[in-house]
Amino acid sequence: MVIQASEIKYYLTGGAANSDPTASLGGAISSTEITSGSLHNVFDKVTGDESSAGDIEYRCIAVKNTNATLTLEAVKAYISANTALDDVSIGVETPSTGSVQTIQDESTAPSEISFSAPASRAAGITCTGEGDDAGEIAAGNWVGIWIKRDTAAETVAANNVTATIVVGGDTPA
Repeated sequence: MVIQASEIKYYLTGGAANSDPTASLGGAISSTEITSGSLHNVFDKVTGDESSAGDIEYRCIAVKNTNATLTLEAVKAYISANTALDDVSIGVETPSTGSVQTIQDESTAPSEISFSAPASRAAGITCTGEGDDAGEIAAGNWVGIWIKRDTAAETVAANNVTATIVVGGDTPA
């Protein structure tokens, strides 16, 4: 038996009832699953003023192992496809007592989170679920993935700018 890719699910944060991506600023896992890689499923549009001045925004998503019994091992997060216009980077936070830290607003950086943009699993950031051994997410557990979008000043307008974040691991033998 193996953990299927479909059993690793992505959710908003901000509490069980949150369905607004702009309020996915940490806290408890939401019941709202991020089901596609569609544009603006986590971040809002960059406005002309934000583009002109430059803007850094943060979001936190939850990645959950929904397999009923198996632990995902050697878990890493990385960015398999990064945008050419914005600088997207990620950081990882292990939940404590069912939640991760909550930031005041999308412009406030989460504390004690180091951001980087690993482009492969080999270079990825180790993910650990609450109460799990390092690099493991047990059945039913989740990890917080912080995303930082840095739009440089004077960035030109563009459509469909995306980045793809992947969390993967191994199934125990």
